[in-house]
Amino acid sequence: MIALTENKSIWEFKLMQTYRGEVCSFTTSRHGGVSSGNYGSFNLGIHTSDDPACIEKNLSILKESLPVKPTTLVIPHQAHSDEVLVIDESYLQSSEEERKQMVEGKDALITRETGVSLCITTADCIPLVFFDRTHHAVAVAHAGWRGTVKRIGRKTLEQMSQLFGTEGKDVLACLGPGISLAGLEVGDEVYDAFRQVGFPMERISEWKRHTHKYHINLWLANRIQLTEFGIPENQIEMSGICTYMHYQDFFSARRLGAESGRMLTGIFLTE
Repeated sequence: MIALTENKSIWEFKLMQTYRGEVCSFTTSRHGGVSSGNYGSFNLGIHTSDDPACIEKNLSILKESLPVKPTTLVIPHQAHSDEVLVIDESYLQSSEEERKQMVEGKDALITRETGVSLCITTADCIPLVFFDRTHHAVAVAHAGWRGTVKRIGRKTLEQMSQLFGTEGKDVLACLGPGISLAGLEVGDEVYDAFRQVGFPMERISEWKRHTHKYHINLWLANRIQLTEFGIPENQIEMSGICTYMHYQDFFSARRLGAESGRMLTGIFLTE
């Protein structure tokens, strides 16, 4: 990742740099906004209990700071589901209330509409960003441990394949800041949830003798889904930024509590 702004409030995925004329991607940090307390300062979580005026100002700062201005931001009310929504003309022509209903409970978005920024809010979960260079389509997915178990990343790609003919070789995929294996201590029920659906536990988990707890590598669990779809390793970018370890620069719900800020990760077609 590289900084898009001097104050490092907004970052861009390196993998997308070559395609700046076609697509714009971004992910935010904690800094550069107007919120305070656990929401300080660049909270972009529209479904948090932060002052709505502060959130609106932060969204305005984001849009003005991007090298290309999106026509709209689509931010779903996520529910740790595996539901994918296609953002098309029917969504864009709907009323604001209808749009809210359409994105309720959705954790992944797909579009081929120009200027429509698909966004995911996170504070430890893994944001996934996809760009199909061949069929000119983009997508985002929200992969917490529940979404990862449900293979939301793979399901999003499969829906792109059904809609547009997307193949692994066509896709650039980026995994944004999120909690690392070191920070993600889980109970046996979470470990079993991954094991029962066939994840290679010897690869994605680690047992800590001193705590008698497992840790899960969400980045790797999601990367495995992407390579299984056929995306080449050199077309996958891992941010490598652990929100739990770097909570002073990136929001972490495990560190700050559920009532804290959220980063925004997004992508949109610029042509």
